Amino acid sequence: MTTDQDPGAGIDWQVQDGVGRLTIDRPRVLNALDGAATARMVQIWTEAEKDPTLRCIVLTGAGDRAFCAGADMSSAATGPSGLEYWAALTPDGFGGISLRRTLDVPVIARVNGYALGGGFEMVLGCDIVVAAETASFALPEPRVGRLPLDGGMVLLPRKIPHNLAMGMMLTGRRVPAAELQAFGVVNEVVPAAELDTAVDRWVTDIVACAPLSVRAVKQSVQRTAELDPRTARDARLPAVIDALTSADADEGPRAFREKRAPVWTGKPSR
Repeated sequence: MTTDQDPGAGIDWQVQDGVGRLTIDRPRVLNALDGAATARMVQIWTEAEKDPTLRCIVLTGAGDRAFCAGADMSSAATGPSGLEYWAALTPDGFGGISLRRTLDVPVIARVNGYALGGGFEMVLGCDIVVAAETASFALPEPRVGRLPLDGGMVLLPRKIPHNLAMGMMLTGRRVPAAELQAFGVVNEVVPAAELDTAVDRWVTDIVACAPLSVRAVKQSVQRTAELDPRTARDARLPAVIDALTSADADEGPRAFREKRAPVWTGKPSR
């Protein structure tokens, strides 16, 4: 197990048995992100892209009140204006994850409380969302004269029906986890006491799959989203080639025939 805590940034990163757990540990500001926390998260995502041993990442916030309340506005008097923030946007979105398209490792959002503004944008950038019954989601920026610039305005209407997305964005209202599950944004809603058990169940199911197959699926989905289905199907993506030419491509059918659990190597043949 490797552990990397950055008290200054308020970001905790742990990796054990191929599963990374990234925790935003800034409960005093409802786990809102400032510049230092954002920089550390971007660094972690960048390093994760280069780590072939990672099987899954769980993103969450410390405590039981908030997943992430977005950008830290506690020092807004000295922070950037809305126009300055817009001009300084980075390609990968809020927290380095809301718009990231180069990370082939599955990311699970463990939503333990408020996911507001940029916090909700990060949720929209994750692959699987597991939320406590007490969690809630919103893009409240219009209520403070700002905009959900880092992915919210462009991701939400692509994930849920137009009227539902507009209903959230034009009012800034907070939506409970059960309603977001009905919209199709949340995979599972559980009592807060069962949140870790539910997340671990999803992690176990992901880790049971061939690592290269999982990476290939995510890479294909991310890199072909703007293509028509036939062109997307025919794309010769690196992760797809790695998965199909690996020893694991033969190990899976062999284990099935032999009625045993497969032993994955997770290594491409080339």
